[in-house]
Amino acid sequence: MASAKRERSPSEPAKITARHLLVQYQGARTAKVHIVRFRDEACLRAMQARDEVRAGADFANVVKKYSDEPGADKSAGALGTIERKDVVPSFADAAFVLHPSEISDVVETEFGFHVIARTE
Repeated sequence: MASAKRERSPSEPAKITARHLLVQYQGARTAKVHIVRFRDEACLRAMQARDEVRAGADFANVVKKYSDEPGADKSAGALGTIERKDVVPSFADAAFVLHPSEISDVVETEFGFHVIARTE
């Protein structure tokens, strides 16, 4: 199950620094009324964002273009330093296996679809 909690592996850092973008869809937790896209459309949009970043686009610019998270355009998606307990399990599972400067695949949480960039 995607929401099942995975414990920290011994090789996993206790904390990481990361940024992300969030693409929401109708019915996603905290999705605003103006979000009218369906789940499959949101997934494709997140995949487009991921592909742009992997092709060399600046993460901050991709966040501005794709992210639905309030304030993400100003923060460039920065989460700061996080611990596994600070985020939902599926997000943590994806983020904490990344190496610095690595970009995740598309990750679904109850909030929508994320693309995560580990910075440290």
